[in-house]
Amino acid sequence: CLDPHRVIQIGLRGSTYSVEDYDWARNQGFRVVMAEECWHKSLAPLMSEVRDMMGDRPVYISFDIDGLDPAFAPGTGTPEIGGLTSIQGLEIVRGCRGLNVVGGDLVEVSPSYDLNGTTALTGANLLFEMLCVLPGVKYLR
Repeated sequence: CLDPHRVIQIGLRGSTYSVEDYDWARNQGFRVVMAEECWHKSLAPLMSEVRDMMGDRPVYISFDIDGLDPAFAPGTGTPEIGGLTSIQGLEIVRGCRGLNVVGGDLVEVSPSYDLNGTTALTGANLLFEMLCVLPGVKYLR
């Protein structure tokens, strides 16, 4: 169901079982952007590339909350340091504005690990932002 040349994974990191762990995705044609490639910079230029890559084809956004650093989203089953910032998360979602977004989801929020509700709040905000990039949404200028 997926066109592998229009799949991008942003912010991958963490322990792996082998040096080939990301090879399968790359061999299928997926674009894999490791978290280290995102450190200390805006993701706006990357999202411009994503918009060019997707064109007017249907886009489904799946946001895994554990892509964010646990400083911003601690309530997940797989917290791993070195993740994206909440601002970078916003840049990714807002960077989808203008795409033919047909749906989306946000996964991996784990309430039992989210003692202060920080992750739930971050997740809810990112989901709201996804609704705001759906086609036909009007923006204030």
